[in-house]
Amino acid sequence: MNLAPYIDHTLLRPDATPAQIEQLCAEAATHSFAAVCVPPCYVRLAAEKLQETKVAVCTVIGFPLGYQLAKVKFFEAHQALTEGATELDMVINIGALKAGRTEEVEEEIGQLAELCHLRGALLKVIIETALLTEDEMELACQLCEEAGADFVKTSTGFASRGASVADIMLMRRTLPGQIRIKAAGGIRTRTAALALIAAGADRIGSSNSLILLHEDDTTIPA
Repeated sequence: MNLAPYIDHTLLRPDATPAQIEQLCAEAATHSFAAVCVPPCYVRLAAEKLQETKVAVCTVIGFPLGYQLAKVKFFEAHQALTEGATELDMVINIGALKAGRTEEVEEEIGQLAELCHLRGALLKVIIETALLTEDEMELACQLCEEAGADFVKTSTGFASRGASVADIMLMRRTLPGQIRIKAAGGIRTRTAALALIAAGADRIGSSNSLILLHEDDTTIPA
């Protein structure tokens, strides 16, 4: 199975340099990954490097903790789209969700979804499954659906754990088919990526993308 079309080739380390972003983009173009996912400060650079390719430019909003004010996230999203991003991965306000402030969470997602769609971009909403109960995961997915998100994403990669098969299965049975799922966080082997796709993931976010492509391992665990 060719995993390249599923992969968001990712570099979100705080010490990422322009040279490393250029290398990331070159690798993404060579292997025809779905997207690169880069820090907001490198969106313009990535867009320039990938303008002659079909690789999307993705960046993160409200990352990695999600507790920025909604208007700050909106400005951040507007700036990223202006500089060339075509996909945004936004972290929800996890504390607001857990406190039952569902209208606030839905409104924030909806504002960014509307902005993205006006600009021809996709919104992926990070719910940080490691910090949620199953009931909270289901609620977060329902809010994403109601607010018009394009994807629901498991994790930032900065929490205690990343994506799990159980998370993806729960999300897939909760979400309607038109809303896609991105698995991210701790995906270091081809086996893990294939298992997540089999469970229902449509995208894989990974900083180990080349390993996922070339690892001699095609087994999907039960």
